[in-house]
Amino acid sequence: NGNAGFQQVLERLESDPVCQRLSLKSFLILPFQRITRLKLLLQNILKRTLPGSEEEVQATQAYDALEKLIKDCNENVQRMKSTEELIYLSQKIEFECKIFPLISQSRRLVKCGELTALDFNNLSPKWKVTTRPIYLHLFNDCLLLSRPKE
Repeated sequence: NGNAGFQQVLERLESDPVCQRLSLKSFLILPFQRITRLKLLLQNILKRTLPGSEEEVQATQAYDALEKLIKDCNENVQRMKSTEELIYLSQKIEFECKIFPLISQSRRLVKCGELTALDFNNLSPKWKVTTRPIYLHLFNDCLLLSRPKE
């Protein structure tokens, strides 16, 4: 988004009839779609092979290898999404001191959301309660509380 030249070239390519007016995302997704179609094809092959035959053994091995590949792809997609979330969050959060590296290979964001903090002012005779928003970021290895800049 930050590179205007790249955006112009991308728009020109996506509008070209050779690309069938498909977006870049559709070209990036195609290999994953093909893998899942291969899985369906192998399932149908397995249904039509004779039990105990050499073809069934080979089709089963191919199916198992494809299952492993799909599982690895899904895990890598989840890992990349998690890393993207950490990068986005690190751009939004400003630490007073830089002793906490937010982006880490092993760190994943589990849950995040806005909460309301209650502050009790016990100095006044009437218990005055004030509220302010805070954000909770639960990672797999730590809990981070943040507040919006004032």
